Amino acid sequence: MKFILLFGPQAIGKMTVGHELEKITNLKLFHNHMTIELVSPFFNYSTPTAKRLVNLFREEIFKEVSSSELEGLIFTFLWYFDSKEDWDYAEKVIKIFKDKGAEIYFVELEANEEERLNRNKTEHRLRHKPSKRNIEWSENNLKKSGLEHRLNSKEGEIKEKNYIRIDNTNLSPEDVAHKIKSAFNL
Repeated sequence: MKFILLFGPQAIGKMTVGHELEKITNLKLFHNHMTIELVSPFFNYSTPTAKRLVNLFREEIFKEVSSSELEGLIFTFLWYFDSKEDWDYAEKVIKIFKDKGAEIYFVELEANEEERLNRNKTEHRLRHKPSKRNIEWSENNLKKSGLEHRLNSKEGEIKEKNYIRIDNTNLSPEDVAHKIKSAFNL
């Protein structure tokens, strides 16, 4: 079992890269909005109820996948590096897979804000993430989170041996997926 934690700021291309990586490996993609979009017709994601349900669904899926015969899972995650809660969450998810003997891989994406604002409006993103279709709100949220939180790690902060950081500002999702596959011999 392989578990890839694919993280970076909003609209960096985590889901899109994940889709491309899924195409060229035997890994399954579980992008974070799959559970957000499931819950959001009933509860606003900012509410405690929605967050509890999203985390409950994710945890149950992680437990089942980690015990399954699947080759592995790619999970996308917006990680606020200045948030102890996010560090704890990442550690909790990773532990589920480590406890079952999975190989763990960290993939961090980075790109400038201008590129991310362009990607925020792509057809692929909006098709898979209905909650992002209010572009004005989504752009404001993207900018605000960049001002309020640290969205990429500091040099040496991720200490895992299977870690790669990719500036994908000028790379296609296919190129990024191939870099990941090659770096980890997936």
